[in-house]
Amino acid sequence: MNYMIKSIIPIIVFIVVTYGIFKRVKVYECFVEGAKEGIGICIKIFPYLLAMIIAVGVFRESKALDYFIALVRPVVEIIGLPPEVVPLVLVKPLSGSGALGIFAETLSKFGPDSYIGRVSSIIMGSTETIFYTLTVYFGAVGIKKIRHTLWAAIMADMSAIIAAVVVTRIMF
Repeated sequence: MNYMIKSIIPIIVFIVVTYGIFKRVKVYECFVEGAKEGIGICIKIFPYLLAMIIAVGVFRESKALDYFIALVRPVVEIIGLPPEVVPLVLVKPLSGSGALGIFAETLSKFGPDSYIGRVSSIIMGSTETIFYTLTVYFGAVGIKKIRHTLWAAIMADMSAIIAAVVVTRIMF
């Protein structure tokens, strides 16, 4: 079983390359072109990511984050969410890299096998960087009005956070 789990990614890559060859697609050239576009996107979004990381750092160092956590503590404790996970919940919809930094800090502080570490892990895997995703994907196709997408995405994230708490309590 362990061998199969480790070989899933290479099998998927093999299937995609084989399918591309049968469809007479220049697979390597398409890969290189995609990598070039990826570098361009990285350069375009770097200032925004840097600004987000700095904003989170300033918010945290000014102790404003601690005051906010103290303010929302009664609400998050009702659903069973540890207050230590609130920074991750706040940053994840805005920045994946900022959330990854907070997640790594949470795991190093509380441990990956702690209740807080497990809830954080499930939240990282089941929530989305809503605002980044809306900006990139809607912007790429020229959609200016997002209508109900933002609220649906926020509700999905809230559901994922509550599910993370419930699943962690049931499974662990």
